[in-house]
Amino acid sequence: MQYPDYNRQMNAIRRVGQKVLLHVCCAPCTLGVMPRLMGFTVYPFYYNPNIDTKKEYDLRAAQFLKMGMQPFICEYDHSLFLRLSEDWEREPEGGRRCRACIAMRLERTARQAKMIGADYFCSTLSVSPHKDVNFINEMGQVLAAKYGVAFLPNDFKKENGFVLSAIRSKDAGLYRQNYCGCEFSRP
Repeated sequence: MQYPDYNRQMNAIRRVGQKVLLHVCCAPCTLGVMPRLMGFTVYPFYYNPNIDTKKEYDLRAAQFLKMGMQPFICEYDHSLFLRLSEDWEREPEGGRRCRACIAMRLERTARQAKMIGADYFCSTLSVSPHKDVNFINEMGQVLAAKYGVAFLPNDFKKENGFVLSAIRSKDAGLYRQNYCGCEFSRP
């Protein structure tokens, strides 16, 4: 099956100064995404209730400050994720638990984008080779219709996005985690 060229779609709608609320999962992934959003006015939004401990949540949030970035950081509430993932603890990476988690984070981002009057919302999640870019973009479109704010189509892992995020985060001396965040994805 042939999937859309999400990056071509993104570049076709790019207009200098348009506001994008960017859901950021972590600083390393964000380093692979930000150069691709040049021309947009980007507002980073850190909302990740899937992260298993407050200590890990805060450690990941602190990496943005090391980069000189000030994302809006949502209050930590892991119980939201645990309720969402109940009965799906043994699901494989990319299964129902992951899809529900991605949908939850995208929905919160869409609501916030509407609240601040952003032109678009999107997420750094598509930079990961472990995330289903088609699901992310399809869910983004569903939520765009629900909240009345456009979703910025993307596939940030293309054009070496993931590789660049690894190199840039190492060069910046950032903490780079080895799991998505939830206790079920720990190695």
